[in-house]
Amino acid sequence: MIELDNRTTLNIDISLLQSISDTLTQKEIELIITSNNEIQIINAECRNINKATDVLSFPYEEMPMSPLGSIVISEDFVKEKATELGHSVSDESALLFIHGLLHLLGYDHEVDKGEMREKEKDMIELFSLPKSLIVRNQG
Repeated sequence: MIELDNRTTLNIDISLLQSISDTLTQKEIELIITSNNEIQIINAECRNINKATDVLSFPYEEMPMSPLGSIVISEDFVKEKATELGHSVSDESALLFIHGLLHLLGYDHEVDKGEMREKEKDMIELFSLPKSLIVRNQG
């Protein structure tokens, strides 16, 4: 189940995100949609990186019945990338949600040997999403 905390006016297709989540986990996920300003503050406080970003993931400590974690997505990045790449806000939200969810599940593209990218590709194809996430994150 996804617990949505939408702090913006962004219209979120929660049913699509729930289908994506159900494919990978049965654990609860907190999803926060916020502004660039707020995500920058979170990024600075939690990662010592003082800049806005598209998505952040915060896994919770594994305990029986505990949620998997929190995903924070920037409304500003969603709108900007959707416009720039010519696809819907819903598709962009789903792409960032997949990326964040895979981090919650322990994937890390910064240190793995392509496993996260491969899993992203599989999920993007399964849900017929634009392949822009794969393309823009290569290299």
